[in-house]
Amino acid sequence: MSDNVDELIALATGRADAERAERRRLARLERQQRPDGPRHRYQPYGTAIEAFKYKGPELLYAGPAGTGKSKCLLEKLHAVALKYPGMRGLIVRKTLASLGSTALVTYEEHVAKEHLANGEVVWFGGSAKEAACYRYKNGSRIVVGGMDKSMKIMSSEYDIVYCQEATELTEEDWEAITTRLRNGKVPYQQIIADANPDVPTHWLKVRCDQKKTHHIRSRHEDNPILFNQNPDGTTGGLTEVGKAYMAKLDALSGVRFMRLRKGIWCAAEGLVYEEFNPDIHIHKHIGVPPVSWTRYITVDFGYTNPMVVQFWAEDEDGRLYLYRELYHTKTTVEDMAPKIKAAMNLKREPRPRMIICDHDAEGRAVLEKHLGMSTKNAKKTVEDGIQAVKSRLVPSEVDGKPRVFLCLDAVVEKDPELVDKKKPTCTLDEIVGYVWDRGTVKAQTDGKPPKEQPVKENDHGMDALRYMIAERDLRNRPRIRTITY
Repeated sequence: MSDNVDELIALATGRADAERAERRRLARLERQQRPDGPRHRYQPYGTAIEAFKYKGPELLYAGPAGTGKSKCLLEKLHAVALKYPGMRGLIVRKTLASLGSTALVTYEEHVAKEHLANGEVVWFGGSAKEAACYRYKNGSRIVVGGMDKSMKIMSSEYDIVYCQEATELTEEDWEAITTRLRNGKVPYQQIIADANPDVPTHWLKVRCDQKKTHHIRSRHEDNPILFNQNPDGTTGGLTEVGKAYMAKLDALSGVRFMRLRKGIWCAAEGLVYEEFNPDIHIHKHIGVPPVSWTRYITVDFGYTNPMVVQFWAEDEDGRLYLYRELYHTKTTVEDMAPKIKAAMNLKREPRPRMIICDHDAEGRAVLEKHLGMSTKNAKKTVEDGIQAVKSRLVPSEVDGKPRVFLCLDAVVEKDPELVDKKKPTCTLDEIVGYVWDRGTVKAQTDGKPPKEQPVKENDHGMDALRYMIAERDLRNRPRIRTITY
């Protein structure tokens, strides 16, 4: 009897050994058939290690520009997708269009490049039933989408969601996303986000202050592209790339220096438009406004400084929406004219009632020639123009809404030179740094009153905004003569 048992055990052990050997042979064969190529390696440093390992429910990785925030969080998302079969992730931003030139470029060129090349990750462009996503060989999926077109992405469930430039989102967006974290393929469910600092009262900063969201501050020193990393874990000196990049950040001024160079959540001191509130005045995707809304165009000419062309729509209640914008340096009026014509979209939209321009006779003449439309000189007085804008920014006592909105996705394309120099790329970028001219340091020390004019820097969108509101609210006002008896 014992001989039979021993024989059965030996047979079972032999079969198990044979099965293990076969699995090893198949795995070896798969490795041999896999295309040769470089293997992906990612080594986080400093605060990036902390962000990479954090497993709490909400994480904001925020700090100065160029610290490697996006790459770190995309690497984390990719690693989790590879580790946990069937995992579902989401890469999201306020608008879907903005992802194509930002997060997805980083993901495809610097994170999943090798896995895309060998077929372990495949792009799926989406269908009527399924959102666009990256499909992993192990069954994991990373969906991509924007909160402006959220129906498909918000009808699914996820393990981890990565929000790029989270300051663009509303708190309602954020909380809606957290309700979708219930896929259960990963031991922890998490929303992770990156951002450059904004105003200290921003809802995301407040959420971190209230300990609802864990905040890790990123540092330039933890980015190996900018700083050499020593074997003992300490930071070395700047790389050549780092020297050039940090010089650009050091050349910034005011609130942009504090936020993008220092990573400080701050408001500009002496803001002209203190009434501006992103939660109220920034309108999300509007698309093509109804044809019943009146159209206007305002133009502030420039070449070395940006030439700004704003497209406005006025609804039936007289509210103005900046729904499209061209904002370019090193572009002549002659070169800008075809872009303006294309942006008018006259096959789908009504002709503008008027084109309101800066007082440049030559620029106006060229524009009129190429557009085949007349233009009008803007009302350029500054003090009353600013007061008119301020009045529109104040919410109405009737319905609680302001009378002017800036659409988040208005700018058609960002000027790469302005992006590279970390300068404003649209009117929305300008308004949060538009400040009163306080004069020289000596004048302030001597107690001289500040000038009644804004600082003439990064204000071209502000000028065009003022032209629009001055045209609607300050033109044709009745002149009242005061007679003293």
